Amino acid sequence: MPVRPHVVLSCAMSLDGRIDDCSPSRLILSSPADLDRVDEVRAGCDAILVGAGTVRRDDPGLAVRSQRRRDARTAAGRTPTPLRAVLTREGDLDPAARIFRDGADRVVYRATAGASGEAAASGGAAASPLAAVATVVDLPEPPLASLLRDLTGRGVRRLLVEGGTTIHTAFLTAGLVDELHLVVAPFFVGEAAAPTFVGPGSFPFDAAHRLQLAEVSQLGDVVLLRYLTPQG
Repeated sequence: MPVRPHVVLSCAMSLDGRIDDCSPSRLILSSPADLDRVDEVRAGCDAILVGAGTVRRDDPGLAVRSQRRRDARTAAGRTPTPLRAVLTREGDLDPAARIFRDGADRVVYRATAGASGEAAASGGAAASPLAAVATVVDLPEPPLASLLRDLTGRGVRRLLVEGGTTIHTAFLTAGLVDELHLVVAPFFVGEAAAPTFVGPGSFPFDAAHRLQLAEVSQLGDVVLLRYLTPQG
């Protein structure tokens, strides 16, 4: 059994490094061709992880959209859509959010201080209103290592991380990313308060320890940069 899943971090950003603007509507940064690529990447993974902020702001479904890909997963004995996971501090998420629909397996990881690590069967986790729509797991410290260990125990071999800023920064600064799929859209957002790809942090990948550029692809009017880390 692997120590942890192979982690793919996927993000689309503007030329000035923003992953959204400040409007109430979600900013579309990907082209149709790139959205299809992301769907293919999703179909090849065992789980998809986002942070609570992404759920609240974007209300993503995180489903495999192509029926052909869903059918291929089913034929291989897998669920049509990978397990969906959310990392949150307190678990204050709307049980009606799209991520909790469609019948796919769902896990909410709560990185609360002093968590016991027990899953939804425990009294504290079961008390969450999310227990009716997802398995709720309280993570002991350190939370990311505990999260990956739990996913490995659930049979996850390949994990797709889709945002947002806090999650990207946490995985990258911890050196827990094997592949980075970075899509660049051909425009600027220009708003100081708009969320960025990553925040400040101590990254193991600096000028002296560069990522390996494995692929450059044009997908419509956006560019995909696929990087590998040393462990990837």
